[in-house]
Amino acid sequence: MSLRETENEVRVDSDINFDPDALREKYKAERDKRIRADGNDQYREVVGDFAYFVDDPYIDAALQRGPIDDAVDVVIIGGGFGGMLAAARLRDAGIDDFRIIEKGGNFGGTWYWNRYPGASCDIESYVYFPLLEKTKFAPQQKYTNAAETLNYCHVIAEKYDLYSNALMQTEVTGTEWNEDIQRWLVATDRGDAIKARFVVHSNGPLNRPKLPAISGITKFKGHTFHTSRWDYGYTGGNSDGGLDGLKDKRVAVIGTGATAVQCVPHLGASAAELFVFQRTPSSIDVRNNQPTDPEWMASQKPGWHEERRRNFESLLAGVPVKKDLVDDGWTEAFRLLFGSLRSKAPSKLRLTYWALTALGKRDFYRQGAKKYLTAKALDYMHFEQEMEMADFRKMEAIRSRVDQLVEDGNTAEALKPYYRQFCKRPCFHDEYLQSFNRPNVSLVDTGGRGVDEINERGIVFDGKTYEVDCIIFATGFEVGTDYARRAGYQIHGAEGQSISDKWADGISTLHGMHAKNFPNTFFFGPMQSAFTATYTYALDEQSIHLAYILKTAMARGATRIEANEAAEKKWVETIIEKARQTETFQEQCTPGYYNNEGHVNRLRQNTFYGGGPIEFFDLMKKWRSNSKLVGLDIS
Repeated sequence: MSLRETENEVRVDSDINFDPDALREKYKAERDKRIRADGNDQYREVVGDFAYFVDDPYIDAALQRGPIDDAVDVVIIGGGFGGMLAAARLRDAGIDDFRIIEKGGNFGGTWYWNRYPGASCDIESYVYFPLLEKTKFAPQQKYTNAAETLNYCHVIAEKYDLYSNALMQTEVTGTEWNEDIQRWLVATDRGDAIKARFVVHSNGPLNRPKLPAISGITKFKGHTFHTSRWDYGYTGGNSDGGLDGLKDKRVAVIGTGATAVQCVPHLGASAAELFVFQRTPSSIDVRNNQPTDPEWMASQKPGWHEERRRNFESLLAGVPVKKDLVDDGWTEAFRLLFGSLRSKAPSKLRLTYWALTALGKRDFYRQGAKKYLTAKALDYMHFEQEMEMADFRKMEAIRSRVDQLVEDGNTAEALKPYYRQFCKRPCFHDEYLQSFNRPNVSLVDTGGRGVDEINERGIVFDGKTYEVDCIIFATGFEVGTDYARRAGYQIHGAEGQSISDKWADGISTLHGMHAKNFPNTFFFGPMQSAFTATYTYALDEQSIHLAYILKTAMARGATRIEANEAAEKKWVETIIEKARQTETFQEQCTPGYYNNEGHVNRLRQNTFYGGGPIEFFDLMKKWRSNSKLVGLDIS
């Protein structure tokens, strides 16, 4: 049989025990009934009557100090991993004149705020914790908990002497560029007026709690709080559980995402009665946490940490690796997704044949050889179909696990996720599903609708009032709203332009970090940059990039760094082109923050770099290698 004859041959699996067409219809039906016209507007901002939801419950006493009026080279906004890594990499580069401004009472960011019972990281600690080779820190378990993670933040802060450069319990209220003095003016809620040559915005993508805009939410007479501001004064216990303050309480949890998955087992073990209100079930896979082997940790050779992080994210991006170093639920899922395709890849002979026969074709020259042959190979392998089938198999196993662990048939059925695995962030837990076998725990499945209203006594759904003493909102954080709203402050650049105005018709940056008309500004985060499962990996790469740019510019005597218009425009075009690779998938997904609550952003530049994080990191490393700072106007 010739190459031409086999080119469009379709391979059909004979070992499947499910109906793909039926699953596609089920997925679509489940998605459609969860789509809401209001999208992100279904959530309300935590201001006014709801401002108490963002109060800091963890400080022993409010800090008393007068306003500061001074100048520094660099202001870093945010004391989470992004801010700490930026500061650490600047220290390594010999840049010490910086100030970190953090609204919390200590370093930690996400891990300062999220101390709910059961809080833990779903990424392996040997990958998630940055700077492990520098700190010599050994995590106690494969998957660390919130307490250890917060402690590790303090380890980093102490190693790099960050406390001496920090303003805690201080919230930035605005930053404004002053052209006359070529400085940023940073204002805070304490009356500070700090002049900075450079500003790093590392406020974090998941930092501002959101609340559902449920009718009557202000009427409830009982106790309420958001999981990111856990009220241990009311519940008792700590992040390890033991919530003895709930032993005579009827408690409701709204939300069944990653946070609820971790705290529900502890609430179920302590509350007199627990109602879990679900709109969309999470995908729950095996966690299988294990203690760290000290001998294994001690045996690691220099460079092991970067190798392990890159290995993990490579597997998740479909980049071939010789060995799966992490070997957990994340990498298994992607091995299943991508592994079956490698045996179906076209041979070198076939690729050569395609190249030779394409020499006279217009697309070959328009796309370039690499892009043209890649498209041909994906079509030959029936890439989309094979990926979908692998995903069906994995999700069938996830749903089967629910049947194995949940005793009540109706409850089990309601807990089964009917969507592609990475439509929502997958969860890994070994106690959540079993919590619904407890006689005091009830799942209230709203069939994708959400609850109807809240009244003085509790939560109303489908005509029934669930009377409770306490409502806990496990409803996540703002994603997809205006940047300034999420950050909590506005940024005014050259000629008074605000960042909200600049990005009103779509985000526009160079490498996700620089923006025209916002000189000496550095943005941290995944927008138009790398999106990683290991968020700290991307933050560390951005910190390395930041330190390189500032050190190089300062060595040249430069005082102004700004994206030039042509480079910014070209980068936006790159983001748009790469975004087309993920748009169709997101459109078919059940609503969530990954796909803008089902309203996939039509502004294709409002997304991350679609070529994957490893490709992006390599691109930035190549950019740094020639020392020309291409695309930046330096003066």
